[in-house]
Amino acid sequence: MITAKTPLEARLNKEIASFLQNPRVQRLHFGIKKQVSYDDFLTDKMLIIAAIRAGIPYSLFTLIQNHTPFSENDWADFLDISTKSLHRYKTSDDHYFKAIHSEKIIEVAEVTQVGLDVFGNMDKLKLWLNTPNFALGKLKPIELLKDSYGKELVINELTRINHGILV
Repeated sequence: MITAKTPLEARLNKEIASFLQNPRVQRLHFGIKKQVSYDDFLTDKMLIIAAIRAGIPYSLFTLIQNHTPFSENDWADFLDISTKSLHRYKTSDDHYFKAIHSEKIIEVAEVTQVGLDVFGNMDKLKLWLNTPNFALGKLKPIELLKDSYGKELVINELTRINHGILV
């Protein structure tokens, strides 16, 4: 039995389980356990690859979006699409993001998950993400999340903070 701390996490767990049973994902990854939590999903690179290739459905994106400290404008910037496109996708009954967008959605979800592990709550994480950081070239961590290399720098800095290594 998978337990969730909040109602949003419970909905994320349910949506992930449903998504992973989707034939789009099943044809790309064999042996998916019946119940995979959101946390389990974000730590299983093979599941992530299958999800990226299948495309993240808008319904899952909405839950992930609500589980992060980022605005709709931030998401549009990360995905390099307009907010108008995001609204159009929302009205579609069965929109699946392209692989390039799906990968970015998961990357931002990973940063959020690591950040929550480090700071313990969304407000502290949001403050850290929007504060210039000396170790990151005096840039705000949020400014680095548009690129995969920037995302890695942010995750590495969060890991150092978690281990008490302050630069």
